Amino acid sequence: MNAPDRFTLPDIQSQHDARQLPIEAVGVRGLRYPVLVKGQHAAQASIAHFDMAVGLPGHVKGTHMSRFVELLEANTLPFGRASMLAMLADMLARLDAASGSIAMRFPYFVKKAAPVSGIESMLDIDARLRVAHGAQGGARFFMQVLVPATSLCPCSKQISAYGAHNQRSHIRIDVELKDEMSLEQLMDIAERSASCEVYGLLKRVDEKFVTERAYDNPKFVEDMVRAVALALNDDARIGAYSIDVENFESIHNHSAWASISRSA
Repeated sequence: MNAPDRFTLPDIQSQHDARQLPIEAVGVRGLRYPVLVKGQHAAQASIAHFDMAVGLPGHVKGTHMSRFVELLEANTLPFGRASMLAMLADMLARLDAASGSIAMRFPYFVKKAAPVSGIESMLDIDARLRVAHGAQGGARFFMQVLVPATSLCPCSKQISAYGAHNQRSHIRIDVELKDEMSLEQLMDIAERSASCEVYGLLKRVDEKFVTERAYDNPKFVEDMVRAVALALNDDARIGAYSIDVENFESIHNHSAWASISRSA
């Protein structure tokens, strides 16, 4: 195919649509792509799943799907608040759109030192970064982490002659950020709300420590979700948020669960 022939191909997506029905979001979902993610100390390589979409006016037949991939190919910066806001603006310009969003989900690894032996290991968390621009204007950036932790039941400790039942917990925090914050800092808020942190690798002296630490620091799921909310309320960088804590019970075949959210 000669270049002049290629440039004369019809642009079907840009044709007029007589149905006059606007589409709130149209784009690509589940696009897997290698990325660099901005961390507290250095950028980290990961594999992300992207959902990218724009709003489509009622008179336009379709959007140009290839431009979403072109947008990722053109990016040279680690993904974080500033780079994603810039990418969102670029996407809206490329697709001549008034509204749109970009969301990326990925595993993120944090190196942690065991509390007594100091031995280091990696702990993985699930993370999501998202930017959105509404039709009325105003770009917003959101960060989400899903952090594992340990909780120990205060009631079990109080009523038992010895021991207490504990469980692994999932603490999900989704925040709108008005300023820079690292994934590690948001993860730290989650871990401080629990009875004890979890680690990838523990020696016997560490196992003794975390067992006793949880016993000395019992938490209901209600205690954990409130602790996170109070920490977020005290942070000027945080706008809207939602918190979800789930304790996978060791003495029941169901979970205990609590959530708190703030709209602004």
